[in-house]
Amino acid sequence: MAEFTLHDTTSAPEEVRPRLEAAQASMGFIPNLFAKMAEAPAAVEAYQELDAIFARTSLSAVEREVVLLATSVYNRCHFCVAAHSGRAQKAGMDAADLEALRRGGDLPNPRLDALARFTRAVVDQRGWVDDATVERFLEAGFERRQVLEVIIGVSIKTLSNYTNHITATPLNKELEPLAWDAAA
Repeated sequence: MAEFTLHDTTSAPEEVRPRLEAAQASMGFIPNLFAKMAEAPAAVEAYQELDAIFARTSLSAVEREVVLLATSVYNRCHFCVAAHSGRAQKAGMDAADLEALRRGGDLPNPRLDALARFTRAVVDQRGWVDDATVERFLEAGFERRQVLEVIIGVSIKTLSNYTNHITATPLNKELEPLAWDAAA
């Protein structure tokens, strides 16, 4: 397996150091995802910019975390499931919905369940979801624009999930209480 450096603010390429320093200042640590992505500064920039764009969508903070978690669980990304479990808690997601998402199961909240199901369909079918799937999503109370906003979230997680798979990103100690195992 190819080895990728777990960069810090001294080993990372100069152009990405401000992004790592900003992450450390806002979160209290540099997520190992960013430390691995720092090998290609454009990857860190792409992730952070797309995440900022996703934050401006019409989906609520909890709904955005549903998209990010549903994608990460489907893609079996231990790092992103742990990281977004913490973000989901901070956003106020109900514990039963979070646990169901982490299991890949049905969520107690019908609206969030419809969102998770639609997200999984987008990932599973690589965007080739049929009209009936889109209609079920819309009938759950979502808008057409949110169909496309889900795709933004799936895009973010595809970037990070695949990065974590290829670079074997270890979990930060700060995320260990939220550790997730795809086999469980």
